[in-house]
Amino acid sequence: MPNIEFLTERRFTLSSHLIEVALKNNLSLIEFLLLMYFEDTTDKTFDVKKICEVLNITEQDALKAFNQLLTLNLIEIESSKDKSNKHCEEISLVPIYRTMFENLEQKEQKKKKETIFDMFQKELGRNISPMEYEIINAWLEKGFSEELVEGALKEAVYNGVSSLRYIDKILYEWQKKGYKKMTEVEEGITNRRKEKESSLELFDYNWLEDEG
Repeated sequence: MPNIEFLTERRFTLSSHLIEVALKNNLSLIEFLLLMYFEDTTDKTFDVKKICEVLNITEQDALKAFNQLLTLNLIEIESSKDKSNKHCEEISLVPIYRTMFENLEQKEQKKKKETIFDMFQKELGRNISPMEYEIINAWLEKGFSEELVEGALKEAVYNGVSSLRYIDKILYEWQKKGYKKMTEVEEGITNRRKEKESSLELFDYNWLEDEG
């Protein structure tokens, strides 16, 4: 998982994500070029003359683009001191790094959700209904890990049950017992085997009848 420190400290340039942010905010060509200038240069001061020379734009265009980037909260001005201990202002790209990071997180979460929905359809051997989609999504939003939801799905399939109500009951029982990982589920079942001196297998337990 990427993080803001990684993007900032290593100056990790994600061109496709920068373009994505630019398109989302309807940046003009000059605004985008100015943003890329701040990304590529090591000198983070706002030197208008140098910027105009490098980008071949007018001072008016540079100032207009700069103010727009500030307004959109894609950059910010930070106060600091140079080697001579003199006060100076530098351009920080933390806001746009944060935006990029949030976009990456959202895409990763979406990918996870799509993966688990696909798994449900594969394991159940049919397309899931819109209501079932919402139920699965609600489990994830309530904090059930993808690992637990997958485990509950496999448990239900092993027992020949395709009802999401059954899976919901499994997740409820696991939550009640404080299980957050499948390793904890396995340990719990192992301990239950020992207590009851049973030969139950991992995916051979009727959770609907478990009230303990």
